Amino acid sequence: MNFIGISNGFHDAAASIINENGNILFAGHSERYSKIKHDKDLSVGLINDLLNYATDQSTIHYYERPLFTSLRQFIAGQSVDFETVKSRIGKTYLETIKPQRIYAHNHHLSHAAAGFQTSPFNDATVVIIDAIGELDCISIWKAYYDIDGYARYKKLYSKKYPNSIGLFYSAMTQKVGLKPLDEEYILMGMSAYGTPKYTGDMLKFFDSVSNIEFNTNLHIGCDESFLPDADVMDVASSAQMVTEQLIEFVISKAKHLGNSNNLVYGGGVALNCLANRNLGNFFDNIWIMPNPGDAGSSLGAAALGYGKKVHWTNAFLGYDIKSKYSSNQIVDGLLKDKIVGVANGRAEFGPRALGNRSLLADPRGLEIKDKVNEIKRRQKFRPFAPVILEEYVDEYFIMPNKFRTSPYMQVIAKCKRPDLFPAIVHHDGTSRVQTVGKDNTGIRELLEKWYVLTECPMLLNTSLNIRGEPMVNDRNDADRFEKLYGVKVYS
Repeated sequence: MNFIGISNGFHDAAASIINENGNILFAGHSERYSKIKHDKDLSVGLINDLLNYATDQSTIHYYERPLFTSLRQFIAGQSVDFETVKSRIGKTYLETIKPQRIYAHNHHLSHAAAGFQTSPFNDATVVIIDAIGELDCISIWKAYYDIDGYARYKKLYSKKYPNSIGLFYSAMTQKVGLKPLDEEYILMGMSAYGTPKYTGDMLKFFDSVSNIEFNTNLHIGCDESFLPDADVMDVASSAQMVTEQLIEFVISKAKHLGNSNNLVYGGGVALNCLANRNLGNFFDNIWIMPNPGDAGSSLGAAALGYGKKVHWTNAFLGYDIKSKYSSNQIVDGLLKDKIVGVANGRAEFGPRALGNRSLLADPRGLEIKDKVNEIKRRQKFRPFAPVILEEYVDEYFIMPNKFRTSPYMQVIAKCKRPDLFPAIVHHDGTSRVQTVGKDNTGIRELLEKWYVLTECPMLLNTSLNIRGEPMVNDRNDADRFEKLYGVKVYS
């Protein structure tokens, strides 16, 4: 029996499949196949690829309950589309997959399962913070496995629409001229350049900050009269500070309500790696699944169908470019050109490139950051992440409390030697670190060879994509990137 999880209809459609032994056979993003960034609909390529791994009968598990979403739309005064799960998925796809049965799961519960059932924990307090589910915007759960090994969830707390930290951050993203539900990560990067001088103005959106009670519905953004002449960097800095305060209120409440030293954190807000540095002030052990947003909920829905702990090994779960990893050639390319692309093996499941669909560069040159930003057509203030051999991370970075490693770029760390590695240090002296342990063969082998030749244990790592498009998925995408940008891409 296979358990197929699907998320689609809003943004970042995805599909995952788990077999009867709890192995993740495949998990991929629709946008990588359709080439439409944040594609909300299932794509033919995604489903066809998934079905290559479906060797048995399957059930479908959908990541939310559409009728409850319709209820929220009604409450919000939006146009209501009373769709069923079958209509959301589409007749053609159902005829292709031929499921035995279709199940719909609670949106925040799908988030919770994506985190808890892939985590190393047998019990945990689960915190979900996103823009909006059906009605929940924040939820806290007690999660554990029963005597038969089945995952059990008990909701301890929730905040309903429109009391949403995610919608607040998206509204501030729109305020500075960026695209909401897309470019929040840019707002996070901008915050380092400003001062939080508008926090008082932003707190006027709340009746109670500590209880996350809004007096304004920010679903469609804030009024144009709000801070009309404010510097956008100061707005970003203020928004980040307020968001961190709100998150800390939730995490503190979770620590009080739960009975575990283990935190599982999910929802789109969990991608805010700047805020994540504070999580260790409350919990001893922390797991953030590397795809904590809605796309990752496809895996969560499948996990709910399976019911037990899922065997998580790494995030390389998508489309497979079947070719031998050419670490010697990549190192030679780096020594010669300083910047190379890599498209090899299975694509990352999640928004961040981790070595299989990456643009890599020597982090030591003063000019490298500007060159890579120019290649990717990005704003010059945008930071880049270092990927580093795990055993050297403490020599070069001060990791935040309780984070000894960061294999999925989920926290920022203070760089001890920004003078040596200017290409991977942000304006505030921090870096979004990716550590590589000995169980990661491709990028690990490359870093080891790079270190032997250069005595530098790290590289600059950013996603291999054309501006405005998703990450490279297949070899055709890699060839197109190489042609457009003149950067050699190794497969």
